[in-house]
Order: sequence, then structure tokens, then C-alpha cells
Amino acid sequence: MKKIMFVLIAATAGIGALLGINGYVKLSVKDRIISEETAAETGADCILVLGAGVRDDGTPSLMLEERLNEGVALWKAGASDRLLMSGDHGRADYDEVNVMKKYAIDKGIPSGNIFMDHAGFSTYESMYRARDIFKAEKIIVVTQQYHLYRALYIAESLGIDAFGVAFDTKSYKGETYREAREILARVKDFFYVMFEPEPTYLGEEIPISGDGDRTND
Repeated sequence: MKKIMFVLIAATAGIGALLGINGYVKLSVKDRIISEETAAETGADCILVLGAGVRDDGTPSLMLEERLNEGVALWKAGASDRLLMSGDHGRADYDEVNVMKKYAIDKGIPSGNIFMDHAGFSTYESMYRARDIFKAEKIIVVTQQYHLYRALYIAESLGIDAFGVAFDTKSYKGETYREAREILARVKDFFYVMFEPEPTYLGEEIPISGDGDRTND
């Protein structure tokens, strides 16, 4: 019985800590989630659109398309004249960022105003590289709301003045699973940012104030 009680107490304490950290992460950045109208008044260096899956035919998945539409809308509303597309281009046969840039160009945004971060392999790496490679100091983050809390928490922990615009106009398959996984991810990154490890790749600086075509491949 003592062993069972110990396990139950330990499990309860673990769940409590997990939920406590999750709640802290969300609460600490709640005020950084703003409306499209307010975003236009921030004077942000760039609008950072976080990558998501692309289809085999080279088109963005539903989640990514939602993010891109919001990024384009913010650009057209004057939130910033720079878009930073950050995603996974770690293999020749898988490329999120060129799909993202093409989508924005097709919506009327000049190529030179769109930067690609080919090594945004995680939310943490996207934020780190936005700061160190693209020299962004103030950003507007675009992603689904469940993901936005963690993205903003990481950015703020890395010293970036970050805001986010929440949007969820469609429902997605597997929402319950993603929400549960995101709780664990928030806890992981809560500790991860304490140590601030370098991302997979760094490289030369490409200031967001310059020409986005420098990131073309």
C-alpha cells in the first residue's frame, strides 16, 4: 500500500506541475495576443509566419494556408512591410518555405519583401534565428492560437518584443491530440529556453531590413 500511495502522490504532483507550467506559459503571454487592427500600430520589423505541412503537389496544407492568409492580410493592413517565412527545408524533397513564399507572391506581395528561413525546424529555432540571423527585434507571430502561446513565450524569453494575432477560422482533424501534445511542448520549452542552446544551423546574418531575395535558393 505504501508503494501505491507513493506512486499516486508522485503522479499527482507530476500532473500538477505539468498543468501549472502550462498555465503559467499561457498566462504570461496572454496580453501579447492582439487584434489585426492593433497589429498595424506595433511598428514591427516583420510578420513571422511559422511553417506547417505541405502537400505532395506543392500546395500548403489547410493549417499552413490559414497562417499564410493571415500573414498576407497583416502585410496588406500595414502591420509590417516584411514577411519572414520560417519552416522546414532540411531536405531537397521537402520544402515548406518556398511554398510559403510563392503563395504570398501569388497574393500580390513583392518577392523582395519576403524572406525565407530554410532552417526553422522548430518553434524555438524559428525564434532564435529570427533574432540572430534576421536581426528582428520586434515581430508579429502568425500561427493557430493553441500554438501561439508557446511561440510568444519562446520569443519573449529570447528577448524579442513579440506580439501574436490569433485566428482559427476552420476546424482541423486531430485537434484534441494537438492540444494535448502542445501542453507537453509548452512544458518542454519552458525549460529549454532557460539554457538557450544554439539551433541546428546559424550562418551569416541577413537583416530583415534588407532584400528578401537574398534568401532565395
